[in-house]
Amino acid sequence: MSAKHSKNFILLFLTALIWGVAFVAQSVAMDYIGPYTFNAVRSLLGGIVLVPCVFFFGQKKKDVKDKDPAKEIAGDRPGDMITGGILCGIMLFLSTTLQQVGIQYTTVAKAGFITALYIILVPILGIFLKKRVSFQIWISVVIALIGLYLLCMKGRFFLGQGDFLVLLCSLCFALHILVIDHFTEKVSGVKLSCIQFFVCGLLSSVLMFLFEEPAVSEILAAWFPIVYAGVFSSGIAYTLQIIGQKGTDPTIASLILSLESVVSVLAGWILLGQALAPREILGCLLMFGAIILAQVSPDPKKK
Repeated sequence: MSAKHSKNFILLFLTALIWGVAFVAQSVAMDYIGPYTFNAVRSLLGGIVLVPCVFFFGQKKKDVKDKDPAKEIAGDRPGDMITGGILCGIMLFLSTTLQQVGIQYTTVAKAGFITALYIILVPILGIFLKKRVSFQIWISVVIALIGLYLLCMKGRFFLGQGDFLVLLCSLCFALHILVIDHFTEKVSGVKLSCIQFFVCGLLSSVLMFLFEEPAVSEILAAWFPIVYAGVFSSGIAYTLQIIGQKGTDPTIASLILSLESVVSVLAGWILLGQALAPREILGCLLMFGAIILAQVSPDPKKK
């Protein structure tokens, strides 16, 4: 694995780590505020946190360009920046809204499994975009799906109303990954992430005022989970995702990101003392095995 791919793997794994722990924050926040209010506040907070970063990295790139005017700097294409930010923001809005609403009508474990189905949806959708996926990656995807099932599902599997909404959420997450894959080579990752959060936050705010009655006191009561979800899960993690996806196959990126399900279970075991059943341990091992298999390239040209 090259140094660049190693860096991308670490960034995507950190994203999955933060997202996995964020399930606790999402669950706690619902005791105080509605799903639309939660998504609106966390997204706007994530965008605000990134504003100083945009100016910092923008100034840094300006200094580099001043020293070497001939050097092309990523992020100098405002058309792609705005288009990519809006599309990412819409996909993020649809994904998070469908997940937050759907999770109210199903179990958290089931929602986690169905959401992670984007690992199979990404390569399927990629076929229509002429993105070839090797047989080895398909094997990794199948192993990961088996691991996810053992990790998240117990008893008979069936789809209810909430499950269908979460399935649509998974489709939107897959499209979100593919949109990022398309724009990440053309624009600045931090700026793209910042724009997507403000778009997502504004769209969520519309639903918040239409269907909920947000109160400042309730938002303040849920300040800790909101800060974690806004600063870490949104501002930091989604930005790491965009930067980590640069130059990474979207299917492999989706496999690494799906480790959030493993992290959420392990976090419950370590932080909350929740016992792990043998099938859950096997599911974790299969998930890690699938990620390792996906990282090993049989093509000598890629080594």
